[in-house]
Amino acid sequence: MLVDTHAHIFLEEFSEDIDEVIQRAMEAGIEKILLPNIDRNTIDDMLRIEQKYPNYCYAMMGLHPCSVERDFEKQLYIVEEWLSRRSFVAVGEIGTDLYWDKTYWEQQKEAFRIQCGFAIEHNIPVVIHCRESIDETIHLIREVMDKNLRGVFHCFTGNVNQGKIIANLGFHMGLGGVSTFKNGGLDMVIPELDRSRLVLETDSPYLSPAPERGKRNEPSKLKLIATRISEILDIPVEEVAAVTTKNANDLFFRS
Repeated sequence: MLVDTHAHIFLEEFSEDIDEVIQRAMEAGIEKILLPNIDRNTIDDMLRIEQKYPNYCYAMMGLHPCSVERDFEKQLYIVEEWLSRRSFVAVGEIGTDLYWDKTYWEQQKEAFRIQCGFAIEHNIPVVIHCRESIDETIHLIREVMDKNLRGVFHCFTGNVNQGKIIANLGFHMGLGGVSTFKNGGLDMVIPELDRSRLVLETDSPYLSPAPERGKRNEPSKLKLIATRISEILDIPVEEVAAVTTKNANDLFFRS
């Protein structure tokens, strides 16, 4: 059994066939799907999916760094209100992004600090986006570090040293479609990572794994990612599933 720790299956790309997507995921051995929020515009659709598939799809609450603009504080009020209203498996998707637009970099950092505070207050993990900004995000984590702060660096594409730092900080790394890319470079990194800090994800509908690259991604394709990681580590795919599922459950569903 596998856990997809990061899937945006509430987006428009799945509006026509979500039931089939969920059915394929179940048939592929996916036992849970975690839903990272993006901003105030995605909350209703995300919660609708969670309600439709209870005890299978689990919502997070957060503000994505690419949605951080001048009004980010107003958006964070909405995040904070939801976190006080009901339980979520994590504060996410939060973080930093230096790939798309650096205009609101200072606001991104402040939004990240504030949302880490939400996670500490509610004693739940953070799910971190850090495209082209791993080192900067590690620095921010060190700034706000608390014994209760934990989480996952989603879509990990870092080097061995960055992976060791993340693990030493008590955080996990999410391995997804990039792990299967021929020129992704992770085949040399993954064997050096702490296996107790690895979880799996699809980032659906993005980053579909090889040989499905370029097509819409979905949770059932997590099997392709697990298979490729088993080849990289030279261990049975069942062992990859057992280790990463335990890691995910310990991180997101511990009492």
